[in-house]
Amino acid sequence: MRKILIIGGSGAGKSTLARQLGDILHIPVYHLDSIFWKPGWQSIERDDLISEQRKIVQNNTWIIDGNYSTTIDIRLNEADTVIFLHYKTIRCLYGVVKRRIQYHGKTRPDMGQDCPEKLDFEFLQWVYQFNKKKTSNIYKKLNQLHNITTHIFTNPKQTRDFLTNLKQ
Repeated sequence: MRKILIIGGSGAGKSTLARQLGDILHIPVYHLDSIFWKPGWQSIERDDLISEQRKIVQNNTWIIDGNYSTTIDIRLNEADTVIFLHYKTIRCLYGVVKRRIQYHGKTRPDMGQDCPEKLDFEFLQWVYQFNKKKTSNIYKKLNQLHNITTHIFTNPKQTRDFLTNLKQ
């Protein structure tokens, strides 16, 4: 595991897992949200997001967390490992509410600078619809992969066990 892509629903813990893996494996971590979101929740242009990801994947080692389906192929083409946190919708909704409380009025460490945590109806809808609308395409892409290790975790215990085994 030298080039790791972590995907999954919002609130599943992609960024937390990325940081934990980075610490265990001593691999640099890149959070796509911190690249995509500039101060005040201003997004960068799609071409800039593509350019930034192409730079990152040229490195010998990396952990990238984030979905951004329009640019996922850039990461998949270079990854040797994919971790998909395919948690139940209720678990992801819990995660985003917990995160909102934890970072109330603050910017998360994995988010773009000056983007204080927020929670609105539109985002909750996106989280609620993720498993219904996004996972079938994710599975199609994962089923097309060759020579890439894929881990699909459907609950946090599986993810914790995976980390525990890595530490041993």
